[in-house]
Amino acid sequence: MRNKRMFYVLMAIVLVVPSFLVTANLNDHVEAAEVATGEYASKDEVVYATLSPNGERQEVYVVNVFDVVEEGNIVDYGMYSNLKNLTDLSEIKQEEDKIELTLPEDKFYYQGNLDNAALPWDITISYLLDGNEIEPTELAGKDGNVEIKIETSANENVDPIFFENYLLQISLNLEPEIFDNIETEGGVIANAGKNKQVTFTVMPEQAGDLAVKADAVDFELQAMEIAAVPQSMSIDAPDIDEMTGEMNSLTNAIGEISNGVGELNTGVSDLNSGVASLRDGSGQYLNGISEINGSSSGLIDASVAIDEGLAQINSSLSESSSEMDLSALKELPNGLSQLAEGLRQTADGLTKLNENYTAAYSSLDEAMVAIPEYEITKEEIEALKTSDADSEVVEKLLETYEATRKAKGTYTATKEAFEAVNPTLTEVSTSVTEMANSMDTMATDITTSLEGMNVADSIEELQAGLATLSSNYKTFHAGLVSYTDGVGQLSSSYNEIHSGIVELSGGTDELESGVDELDDGTDTLYQSTKDMPEEMQEEIDQMIADFDKSDFDAVSFVSAENEKVNSVQFVIKTESIEKQEQESNEEEEEEEPKGFWARLLNLFKN
Repeated sequence: MRNKRMFYVLMAIVLVVPSFLVTANLNDHVEAAEVATGEYASKDEVVYATLSPNGERQEVYVVNVFDVVEEGNIVDYGMYSNLKNLTDLSEIKQEEDKIELTLPEDKFYYQGNLDNAALPWDITISYLLDGNEIEPTELAGKDGNVEIKIETSANENVDPIFFENYLLQISLNLEPEIFDNIETEGGVIANAGKNKQVTFTVMPEQAGDLAVKADAVDFELQAMEIAAVPQSMSIDAPDIDEMTGEMNSLTNAIGEISNGVGELNTGVSDLNSGVASLRDGSGQYLNGISEINGSSSGLIDASVAIDEGLAQINSSLSESSSEMDLSALKELPNGLSQLAEGLRQTADGLTKLNENYTAAYSSLDEAMVAIPEYEITKEEIEALKTSDADSEVVEKLLETYEATRKAKGTYTATKEAFEAVNPTLTEVSTSVTEMANSMDTMATDITTSLEGMNVADSIEELQAGLATLSSNYKTFHAGLVSYTDGVGQLSSSYNEIHSGIVELSGGTDELESGVDELDDGTDTLYQSTKDMPEEMQEEIDQMIADFDKSDFDAVSFVSAENEKVNSVQFVIKTESIEKQEQESNEEEEEEEPKGFWARLLNLFKN
């Protein structure tokens, strides 16, 4: 039996040793032969990185993928600390950053580890438990409201081409047994099997400030996955013809509003000028009526003196006509003439006053009629307040609008009193003129009577005439007193009217200023919006250009000397956060690995 076993061993040695010799001989022959230069169509790089739960870089390695179209020697570049052939057992030679490969015609993979390699993004991850920041190692197994914050930004020490052209997709898998009431801003929550997956997307050239909140029980977290790929999709320009058409309609409407406000501004300017003229004329009228009212007391005193004089003469004639001294009577015609002249001056003043009043009232009426009758609704006021017009100007305009409406309402209510002033002044002026004429007639008659009168024969007739004159003059004096009272009331009342006109003038002046500012504002608004459709198209084109990375040409992450780079992708994972398992005290016995000869001998054991 033993001889039989030895026979099998010798037979195995005879069979195996020649194969080793043949293999060694072939390897020596291959190494001795000259290998031709190979060619590859493209190269892909997949960068794998491992981060701590806080986002600190731990390990980075690159899997290089060649699409070989002609076998032979190929040179690649990269400052790798360790190399691993992932395709076959052929040797990879490295001299500093130069890697020499002998590749067959097919796909070829090899891995290179990078020490101290920086990623294009700075990634910071922080954790809060019930609002308080906590280390991830301390968070494992805890209960409470958990917030995970992820911040991404450009790493200034790395070629910015990746940050400018790559988008980041960050995914978190949350187990329903641990997490509930999941909330996020800017992220998308979706079902991924039994778990909830929260996905964030950070566009090229953008920093990320991301967060997810949830209620956690016995906290643990699977590894976060971060993928970075080129934003290579082409973006088609949207059809905005309908929108630009509406914008054109809007800008045309704004232009019409601007033109309308311009016309309003012109009308308000004319209104303000008219009201200013009315204010000036009203001031002159007020001064005139005040002067007349001031002279009324002197006119009344003179009339009282005449009335007393006539009464005294009449009394004297009645008591002793024979002894009466008629020298004072000769002065009566002169006094009557002076009174008549004073009455004519008063009538002239009233006529001039009436002319000034008529002109002032005409201006006032024209200005008041020019104020539009329409009312601005609350909806229109709210729309004006929420427009782009200056809010301060709008408030002034609304205040002036209210003051103008109030002034027009007051004017409408008192218009009848205004219209009654002209006929009253005309009637009073006519009456005063008639009284002056009567005074002249009396003076002439008295003078004529005194020149041709025989005192002895006509004293009774004179006495009767003077008695009639004294009686009639009392009626005239009563009318004169009523006239002066009316002038006094007119002067007092018109003072309030004039104050209202002055206030109206101030309001229209503010209105003109406000409408002028509004005109400037609407014109500025029109000028700034008339080109809005074209500007909108330019903004959309610029936005598309910013996000359209379809013309991006990939470059190597490892070395600028690498050529024919088809794509570079980043696959980044964080370490998971897990509770510490209790260490087992049982030591597993490790089976000692068996060598070739031991395995060979086992073949022959029973």
